[in-house]
Amino acid sequence: MKILLIHGPNLNLLGTREVGIYGVETLEEINRRCLDLAHELNVQLDIHQSNSEGDIVDLIQSAHGSADGIVINPGALTHYSYAIRDAIAAVKLPTVEVHMSNIYGREDFRHKSVIAPVATGQISGFEGDSYLLGLQALVRLLRRG
Repeated sequence: MKILLIHGPNLNLLGTREVGIYGVETLEEINRRCLDLAHELNVQLDIHQSNSEGDIVDLIQSAHGSADGIVINPGALTHYSYAIRDAIAAVKLPTVEVHMSNIYGREDFRHKSVIAPVATGQISGFEGDSYLLGLQALVRLLRRG
């Protein structure tokens, strides 16, 4: 089983960016924990981070036929990227949207996700653990068939 994990804009700054909201864990540390969990679950994990909407769309499209599911934190693109939304809908892969912060407890503009309607599920508010929870949920879903 192969899972694509995508980190969106500004997530490369984790550990130093708004630590009161996102915590002190770096993206490298989160990736390591995700890879460790993937190993435990006996799944292959392909991890990417991009600050570019077009690159993220390309990654999603490339998953068609090569991955079984997607875990994605679209970052700020969550709230307005119809291109990412449409790419997820087009590839028809189970997709879990994750967020480190509780987007519904923050600024009003963050309360709307254009990704959620095409995602299989959404997990938010658990800092780096949101990724682990999303990966576990997706693998369980895929194994149930």
